[in-house]
Amino acid sequence: MAKIVFSFFLIVFYSCILSAQNVYRQTIRGIVIDKQSQQPLSGANVVVTDVPGLIVSTDSMGEFHIYDVPVGRQNIKVSFVGYYSYNANNVLVYSGKEVVLRIELEEQVNKLEEIVVSYKVPKDKPLNEMAMVSARAFSIEETNRYAGSLGDPARMAMNYAGVMSTGAMRNDIIIRGNSPMGLLWRLDGVEISNPNHFGSMGSTGGPVTILNNNLLTNSDFYTGAFPAEFGNAISGAFDLKMRAGNNERREYWLQTGWNGFELGAEGPFSKNHKASYLFTYRYSYLDLMDKLNMIGKNVLIPQYQDLTFKIDVPLNGNDKLSAFGIGGISRLDDLESRLDKNYWLYKNHGQDLVTKSKIGVAALSYLHFLNNKTRIITSASVNFHENTNEIDTFANVNNKANWYGADYIENKYSFSTKIITKLDAKNTTNVGVIFDYYDVNYNDSVSVNDRYIELTNSSANMLMPRVYTQWLHIFNEKWIITSGLYSQYLIFNNSFSIEPRFGLKWKVSANKSVSLGYGLHSQINPKLFYFTKTQNPDTASWGTSNENFTTNKNLGFMKSHHFVVGYDQLIAENLRIKFEGYYQYLFNIPVKKTLPAYSVINSGDDYYISPYDSLVNKGSGRNYGLELTFEKFFARNYYFLVTTSLFESKYRGYDKIERNTAFNGNYVINLLGGYEFKVGAKSSLYCNVKSTFAGGKRVLPFDVPSTIANGIEKYDWNNAYEHRNSDYKCIDLSLGLRKNFPKFSMEYTLMIQNLTNQHNVIGEGTINVKTGKIKRTYQVGFLPIINWKVMFK
Repeated sequence: MAKIVFSFFLIVFYSCILSAQNVYRQTIRGIVIDKQSQQPLSGANVVVTDVPGLIVSTDSMGEFHIYDVPVGRQNIKVSFVGYYSYNANNVLVYSGKEVVLRIELEEQVNKLEEIVVSYKVPKDKPLNEMAMVSARAFSIEETNRYAGSLGDPARMAMNYAGVMSTGAMRNDIIIRGNSPMGLLWRLDGVEISNPNHFGSMGSTGGPVTILNNNLLTNSDFYTGAFPAEFGNAISGAFDLKMRAGNNERREYWLQTGWNGFELGAEGPFSKNHKASYLFTYRYSYLDLMDKLNMIGKNVLIPQYQDLTFKIDVPLNGNDKLSAFGIGGISRLDDLESRLDKNYWLYKNHGQDLVTKSKIGVAALSYLHFLNNKTRIITSASVNFHENTNEIDTFANVNNKANWYGADYIENKYSFSTKIITKLDAKNTTNVGVIFDYYDVNYNDSVSVNDRYIELTNSSANMLMPRVYTQWLHIFNEKWIITSGLYSQYLIFNNSFSIEPRFGLKWKVSANKSVSLGYGLHSQINPKLFYFTKTQNPDTASWGTSNENFTTNKNLGFMKSHHFVVGYDQLIAENLRIKFEGYYQYLFNIPVKKTLPAYSVINSGDDYYISPYDSLVNKGSGRNYGLELTFEKFFARNYYFLVTTSLFESKYRGYDKIERNTAFNGNYVINLLGGYEFKVGAKSSLYCNVKSTFAGGKRVLPFDVPSTIANGIEKYDWNNAYEHRNSDYKCIDLSLGLRKNFPKFSMEYTLMIQNLTNQHNVIGEGTINVKTGKIKRTYQVGFLPIINWKVMFK
């Protein structure tokens, strides 16, 4: 470790010594549009406020170019008569890459002729104007800036109020005590399945993200009572946006770090057309080192790679055709056959586990403007997700036998269209329809007494049409209201839901606001559950279709009522405080009569979701709590963020006894901040630190006597989630250098996870079925990671 730290600071030292004082310059360009109608604004003024003379006006297409902008951080101000002015502060300018901005101005309700009103929009105000509560925007720079984020939007969001992490080894997002299963992922308006390597079906997290933050732009994150356009989720929503490639100049980058070895490119297809491409490919860094024989034997190596692209083609007028795709494959070979018998997990036998996953999403979208007030966005997409697991057991490596095998495939074909109309400065409507067609295939079997028992063997199609409408009305400068309806219908088993949504904001003054929000939300169950088989009690064994049958086919949607009240105040320039209180009532949750303490509500944060048979929608739950956000936005070279969440998360199984959910950690405190300073005219150093203190995850304990007596793992359901692991404590640190050269830019970052080497417990782990000895599993300890990135043209 000492050599790694020394080498890093040696790089920083020599880079600073070699820094010349001449200033490198770059171009800032972009487009200015009306936020509601998305129409370009011609004649808007764009100013680099700290550099005299750098001021331009947008052309007839709303576009602007500002040349010879000094590298480093710059403040941009955009103004237009009849609109609130917009401030884009601390825009990071590199010599190796152009800065391309998309600026949306908000029209004044009461227009003041020939007067430009300055109106600073809070940095975390969501991009979606329909969101009144429990939502915030985030910049992609924050996924790099926040210590411990590792360039992952999900890990970055764990710093926000109301969000709890299960630990550093996975990026599952637990919102207000809800299962991570309740999170919706959306990319460029298209819903996507679990965007993580080694991600299981039905879950939304994993150890390594497939999403690439080099391709993303400012996006929204929701923690409750979200607008009507978001459906089929009961916890929260991640609404990610992918930026377009540079349509005027070709640019490239190379990067290596936690997420792998990466190369990327972007640029125009032709100098004569504005069509652009954006492409990146990543490969597991550890797997690459292993193939180069740089890692020792018997080391567990995660193998994965992913690819992302986007193509933008402008058409006549402001119309646009775009396509994007993301895909990833991953594999992990946990082979005890390579180890000495003393290192086997079970004393009486060894076990080889091979797990593989594949995910792919491809989407095509068409944006068409009917007129200067109405636009239609139509999308078609294909989602593919496959999980494969194989377990071989052996008393010695020469008599290996297959014990368990599973191959799950889910294909989803979606079509959606929505019409957005800005009726006037006070009213905007959004109406949309979505059709989801699922094509699923599940096969798994297990060996019992030398006979393979078929657990699942199903192939089916499921159609779920959805429709929504929402309306924004601005009464005046102080009062804003949103309302909407969402509905979905699963034709497979006639499940139906219609859901009202409502939001209200009262701007008490220019820097204070009070908000209210309500929403009824529903979600389809993990689709594997619908096809889980039940053994016929009148037969001695499984094996034919007459001896087992599905009992979950008629499961209805899981549902939840969300109630939220919030207070937001900008107490000084770039300094804000926010409070939110919430209550959620969950109902129609699947539970099991013969296992009365079980509830689906506790699943979703592991590498596998265990399907149970004979489930009924008779469970419930409730989450309630208070959240505090105290934030200093990045300005004058520093920032900080303090978030505190106090909450309770309870559930009732079939027996109606109220218990803690698996995610009832009771409290989360995040403290993070950072400082950045210039070194010469073209370099900067930065330091970021994060501290997290949280209640431990609740555990489902082993029933040790029953485990020993039966020779298989048994759980103590009578004490389910009564106790929790010790409190989670972790400090993360990142140190970095940005360096600009004439034709390229370079960045080095040293990231240290778990700086104080805390031994945080993950869970009960495994139990020896003969001795009853429990082997607990722990989070990763002190872990240094070096990230290097170069951008060039």
